[in-house]
Amino acid sequence: MGAQSAGPLVVGVDSSTQSTKALVVDAVTGAVLARGQAPHSVSGGAGKESDPRQWWQALGEALDQCGDAARQASAVSVGGQQHGLVTLDAAGAPVRPAMLWNDVRPAPQSERLIAERGGAKAWADLFGSVPGPAFTAAKWAWLREHEPAAAAGTAAVRLPHDYLTERLTGEAVTDRGDASGTGWWASSTESYDADLLAHIGLDPGLLPRVARPGEAAGTVHAGELPLPKGALVAAGTGDNMAAALGLGLRPGRPVLSLGTSGTVYAVSTRRPADPTGTVAGFADARGDWLPLACTLNCTLAVDRVAALLGRDREAVEEGGSVVMLPFLDGERTPNLPGASGLVHGLRHDSTAGQLLQAAYDGAVFTLLQALDRVLDAEAAPDAPLLLIGGGARGRAWRETVRRLSGRPVVVPEAQELVALGAAAQAAGLLLEEDPAAVARRWGTAHGAEYEAQPRDDAAWERLTDTLADGAPLLR
Repeated sequence: MGAQSAGPLVVGVDSSTQSTKALVVDAVTGAVLARGQAPHSVSGGAGKESDPRQWWQALGEALDQCGDAARQASAVSVGGQQHGLVTLDAAGAPVRPAMLWNDVRPAPQSERLIAERGGAKAWADLFGSVPGPAFTAAKWAWLREHEPAAAAGTAAVRLPHDYLTERLTGEAVTDRGDASGTGWWASSTESYDADLLAHIGLDPGLLPRVARPGEAAGTVHAGELPLPKGALVAAGTGDNMAAALGLGLRPGRPVLSLGTSGTVYAVSTRRPADPTGTVAGFADARGDWLPLACTLNCTLAVDRVAALLGRDREAVEEGGSVVMLPFLDGERTPNLPGASGLVHGLRHDSTAGQLLQAAYDGAVFTLLQALDRVLDAEAAPDAPLLLIGGGARGRAWRETVRRLSGRPVVVPEAQELVALGAAAQAAGLLLEEDPAAVARRWGTAHGAEYEAQPRDDAAWERLTDTLADGAPLLR
């Protein structure tokens, strides 16, 4: 390994909904020298929950798979799934399983919070975002209402990445990026909002401190993981912020991520405040902003349609007039938590392949509609779209994005961008450099380029009309 390594080694962690990945990366060249991955389980049914102790166990397993390389790391950082509510008792043990980002049970609490605190525009102006059901504030309100004993027994409230950082360091630390998805960190003041915390009955003493960009959370103190004691630990961040770091994003460069959920985002130097609630006005991990829109129904929904049709996910066919809005789990962009899938325009001559293509079109359409709101006015309308996530490897996804966006598309070769972004944050801390500049030096955004083609306006119009006309059914 020494021969391959030009510089010190860093570890980047991606603790996602389904698994934890760890990469050991050369801080100078970006070469990935070792990798590991271990799964976690998520409860089925109405709630989406995980025991946080699984994440810690999975982190240990992933690092074990990295072998000696992990034991030589000089710094580590954790990127984690956003919004999750982790409630701990006085001994640091979970009071109950963590409520995850895709748990939409707090939809009534989210609507009530918006109404009680001045409406959507007031929220956007103060907090940068209108708190959908995913936001941690709505989850805490749900917990107090439905499980008051659990809320009363909570001595610490953390986000998923904070939980792992704290177990590594013993320090209660978060960062502005992940904190901006809670609904209690105000982007206008870059601090926790005392009035909102009082309103939802959450003692600010239960929350972690918010580290500044480039500030360490602490050092590795836990001896149970194969990491050197005393290695630097960065503050970590949310998964979307980590992926933006991993791509070395400059302002105005649009990203479309195709995973379990779909996201569109771009770095901006201007603080976002979208009163429609479509765009979450997140902070990024560097000191800028990361306006982002997220759809619940992306690759999983399209794969489910393919399975129902008994077709391979790539077996799409052109033509026909079928429209599908694959909102199989409710949807948050547009905000339709009670929605189910809608199919319109089915004919005798419609084929299974056309129906599957319609599912792709519906998923991509909702993301691209949101992208129009995400991008600043000065962002170039023909800037290439960076296509990332598991779906970016699929031809059907890529060609659907090209056909409905009218933009050039670049598919970066680098995968595991959340873990790479966490590694870049760790490397930036260690080398005292801008982590996005580190990632640009690593060349993480380079990949296959596909030129623009004319947008399929007919399909776009059919989708727009069906979404508008189907509104009563979707609510």
